[in-house]
Amino acid sequence: MTENDKSELKIKAIENGTVIDHITANKALYILKILGLPDGETKNVTIAMNISSNEIGRKDILKIENRELDAEELNQVALISPKATINIIRNYEPIKKYKVGLPSQIKSILKCTNSKCITNYENEPITPIFHVVQSYPPIVRCHYCEKLIRTEDIEKQFE
Repeated sequence: MTENDKSELKIKAIENGTVIDHITANKALYILKILGLPDGETKNVTIAMNISSNEIGRKDILKIENRELDAEELNQVALISPKATINIIRNYEPIKKYKVGLPSQIKSILKCTNSKCITNYENEPITPIFHVVQSYPPIVRCHYCEKLIRTEDIEKQFE
């Protein structure tokens, strides 16, 4: 083993599952929270945080074994890391690779920051719905009260 080999971090390849790469540095834990991971069906989740990247300087990586996340789940990743890339892995080989993108509408995973919004009343069981106004950086508008929610307010909800 050479001196250069000792300085490299090796992360084991997964046989089947999803790899989320190019996550904005130090945001992987937020993404786990958005996706509700780990859950009962997910056995192993590997997290690499704040590692060097030629493309974006610093990045995080998530490897989720034995679970292929669907497009709707993965597009929610764009709320926190709009430049992330997704790899679906089968038999140790990537079979699909794509970039995340915000859907035009987001349901349930965010809360409106307007305390007077109908979605925040406990006796009114209304699912929050947001329309994407801007993809990068993400800005969404509440369907009910039309309050704009900016990136920093989105991130605070996952801290």
